[in-house]
Amino acid sequence: MNKARQILHLDLDAFYASVEQLDEPALRGQPVIVGGVSDRGVVCACSYEARRFGVRSAMGMLRARQLCPEAVVRPVRMGRYRELSEEVFAIYRRYTDRIEPLSIDEAFLDVTGCERLFGPPLKIAAAIRAAVKEETGLTVSAGAAGNKFLAKLASERGKPDGLVEILPGEVDSFLLALPVASLWGVGRVTAERLQQLGLQRVADLRKAGEERLAKLLGSQGVQLYRLSLGLDERPVESSGRPKSLGHEETFAQDRWDHKGLEVELLAMTERVASRVRRLGLEAGCVTVKVKYGDFTQVTRSASLSSAVSSLEGIYPQARELLGRTESGRRSVRLLGLTLSQLQPAGAGQSDLFGQEQRTRQQSLDQALDRVRDRFGRDGIVRGTLLPERSGEPSDDGGE
Repeated sequence: MNKARQILHLDLDAFYASVEQLDEPALRGQPVIVGGVSDRGVVCACSYEARRFGVRSAMGMLRARQLCPEAVVRPVRMGRYRELSEEVFAIYRRYTDRIEPLSIDEAFLDVTGCERLFGPPLKIAAAIRAAVKEETGLTVSAGAAGNKFLAKLASERGKPDGLVEILPGEVDSFLLALPVASLWGVGRVTAERLQQLGLQRVADLRKAGEERLAKLLGSQGVQLYRLSLGLDERPVESSGRPKSLGHEETFAQDRWDHKGLEVELLAMTERVASRVRRLGLEAGCVTVKVKYGDFTQVTRSASLSSAVSSLEGIYPQARELLGRTESGRRSVRLLGLTLSQLQPAGAGQSDLFGQEQRTRQQSLDQALDRVRDRFGRDGIVRGTLLPERSGEPSDDGGE
């Protein structure tokens, strides 16, 4: 008989905003919003002090400022967030190598069998939280349970800066009173439909039974019934790698200049390619996204002749894709770049000449990355990018 799983869900509290408050102590206790700083930007994250005013992630910055005029707005500093995220995940790895990152600030940990070394799950979660606080100054909420679904619900109950465990005998008392919207897969439309059918709480789903829910919602109904029982057999997937990485920018003013957008795309390509290299990956496909001033959106994609991670191997194709849009003929509100079909570096084959050229390029890229690691992203800048660019980031995709 397999040993019952012991799963932790760890979620850094208001991560981006907490980092801003950590680096600038005067902001502690103040409403902080992180995102595009212009009124056309988007809220990426906000502190709990800002949330009390109704500010939420993905909200337009203009609306956020209206709800909380006294909020301090800070631009996204993804490099700094990744730096602290890596420190936190290094702490997680002291306790288990079975880690499934969900994002830069959230992960599942399978600590099954770790009791002999570190104690029961609750003690492990408490030790991790204490180490994160002491070594980084950040707080992390934690949930402990027998599966991923319950562990995530537990950490949500504990936010902010809390620790909640759901023991096997406590599942019903924890779960049945929750609204149906608490379950995975229940969005606004599904929640409204269930409520119209008189299914308001998880207890109502369980009482309805699997057969009725299957008739109403098909396979989703079967899954919801299983969740209403607190069942979730999904393992912690620790071997996965990201399927794509990207970045996009919403401009303070609509852009008409195609050449200027090519420069923006160059900077974007350099940033995303660097992230791909840091993960030891290469990309086989590039996608350019353009949103016009009237909010219509197009994407253009192409496969690369071989998987690469250098700007020189990616940007020419990205530039060609931008040329296949109406950039320069229509105003552009947003520009984005995504690299996909990611694979471990060196997994592809190349001829001897191609391999020699690849090795030289990799050495150059590694040297550039080391300079930026030490002196920041602006520690070394391509001449093409020296003029001030007019765009400002509103969000960082692929996270």
